[in-house]
Order: sequence, then structure tokens, then C-alpha cells
Amino acid sequence: MRPISIATFELNVPSVTVGLCQSYADLIKSDPIHWKHEENNWNEFDRDAFSNPETVGACVFLSWNGRELVGFASFDPRQRPLCGIIGHNCILPEFRGKGFGKQQVDEILDRFMILKIQTCKVTTNDNPFFVPAQRMYKSCGFQEISRELWEGDKTQCIIHYRKRIG
Repeated sequence: MRPISIATFELNVPSVTVGLCQSYADLIKSDPIHWKHEENNWNEFDRDAFSNPETVGACVFLSWNGRELVGFASFDPRQRPLCGIIGHNCILPEFRGKGFGKQQVDEILDRFMILKIQTCKVTTNDNPFFVPAQRMYKSCGFQEISRELWEGDKTQCIIHYRKRIG
């Protein structure tokens, strides 16, 4: 597997909303009632990242395989040194299953170690669409710590993971 190259989030690249919509297109198609409205949250994230490149935008990076955009990830270090949070970890559909998501997680963990963050947290959903993400977080050493009903659909749960890193 070829390692990805990481680039800072810049104003001259495609919006992260495009990546989110492409990454989650199958999920939205399979359950539009519960997931279509999430596009509003993604658009808000996109606006925040572009409007605040020194804060939110500084915590977003793009991943490239050569000249092809593979995906992007975001993180939140504001609770440091106790905790850092992995936000989005999106890989475009044509690049899934090749280890790029794990490389993005490793990049975030490296950044958290530099910031001397002690624990990393991440959440995902228990919808079958997210099973690859669940497996990946476990393979990265995260432990499931709890589940709670998702407000968007009470038949689904949010899974909380944690990993000690410092």
C-alpha cells in the first residue's frame, strides 16, 4: 500500500462537503429519512472550516494518493491535554478498503502526541454502513466504552471509542 500524503486544508481545494456527500452517498440512499438532513451539518462544517482557516480549518487535512484526492479528516484538540477528538474520517468510495482511513487516524494520533494529548476519543454509528469504521478503530487500538441511542433514529446507536495515547 502506498502511503498517503497529507496536505493542509486550503481554500483552493474542493469543499469538504463534496467529500462528505460522496463518502456518505450510499448511506443517504439506503436511509434518506434518517441521514439526508445530515447534509445540513456537513455544509455548516464546510462553512466553518473555510471561514476560520486558523482554527477549525487548521484541524482539517486532505489526503492524497499521488495526485488523486483520497479523503480528508478532522480533529478537535481543544480539550488538551486530557483529550483530543477525531471528527470526520472520510475516504472517497473508490479508495475504501486500502488502509487510507487508518493512515488518516495515525496522522491524527501523531498530531495529538505532539500536542501531548493523553486520550483520543472517536464516535461512529452502529448502522451497517459504519462496520468498516468500527473494525478500523478497533484495529487502531481503540476500545468501545459506551453506546447511546442516536437522536436521529432511536433504532441506531452512537458508539463511543477511546484510546490512551500519552
